[in-house]
Amino acid sequence: MTAPGRFTRYGARVFDDPRHDPYEPRGKYAEGTHCASCGVGYRDGRWQWGGAGSARAGSGGAAETCPACRRVRDHLPAGYLTIEGPYVATHRAELVQLVHHQAEQENTEHPMHRIMRLDESPERIEVTTTDVHLPRRIGEALRRAYDGDLAIAFGADAYEVRVNWRR
Repeated sequence: MTAPGRFTRYGARVFDDPRHDPYEPRGKYAEGTHCASCGVGYRDGRWQWGGAGSARAGSGGAAETCPACRRVRDHLPAGYLTIEGPYVATHRAELVQLVHHQAEQENTEHPMHRIMRLDESPERIEVTTTDVHLPRRIGEALRRAYDGDLAIAFGADAYEVRVNWRR
């Protein structure tokens, strides 16, 4: 029991930094920074497409490589989505279209959420992404549209997620 006004001690556990994504900076980017690779601009505290602060708008801000482009360059995905089962062989085009549609919708609002790679085999589609939210979104869309079994597993100490959908 803890006395009033005191706090509970948790032994000798050391609590580390809650940030586990090595691609997120410790501070903020300067306003008007843009990515030299993809053209996304840093404005109002976040990366955004178009408008002031992006290379497409011709701003004079600093050029920096955005976290998504660095992940793609380093071949280090944060999200893994596996679509498998006999259903894949007969409905491949529909499934791939759904994956791309969800990715386009997500990327419009969140430029750092992108598909890195999409690999296909007879009964399997594997997708890697630059973030942990896009694979979960695609997996949930698959479950809503086609039913099936969805399993989502977040990494314990890493910024990663593995999503498996099977039907």
